[in-house]
Amino acid sequence: MTNRDIGKESAQVRSRTLSETRGCFEVFAVVYELGSDCLVILHGGTRPHIGAVGMGQVRPSLQDPKTVSATSSVFTYVGHKEDVVAKTSSEELTRRLGRNTVVVAGIHWEGLSEEGIRDIRSACQALTDKIVQELSCSECNE
Repeated sequence: MTNRDIGKESAQVRSRTLSETRGCFEVFAVVYELGSDCLVILHGGTRPHIGAVGMGQVRPSLQDPKTVSATSSVFTYVGHKEDVVAKTSSEELTRRLGRNTVVVAGIHWEGLSEEGIRDIRSACQALTDKIVQELSCSECNE
């Protein structure tokens, strides 16, 4: 592979970082567009890590095959609780963008209250909405 080949390959990969704050919790999303696919890394807190991975695949809706839907699977490391965020976000991004999507989530704060967990989930949902808006707008500008 030559340097020229590498340049062509990387031209198909775009990235951006978004963030959302709820209460005192800031969550980040690093978004990579890999050709037509999408990779999102959700992280925040005191110890970034990989807790769960959600994989969303585009498929026709079971109710209306003309409509795009999504199926998702999630893998979670033992003791981690990011599975809900990874699955929900990957499935929603896949459905709304019509792209296969992988979401890697690793969010950690010590001693979270129920309200803190709600704030973090709310921030993740807002990030999902921002990602859809950003990627939808970038597609219009191509």
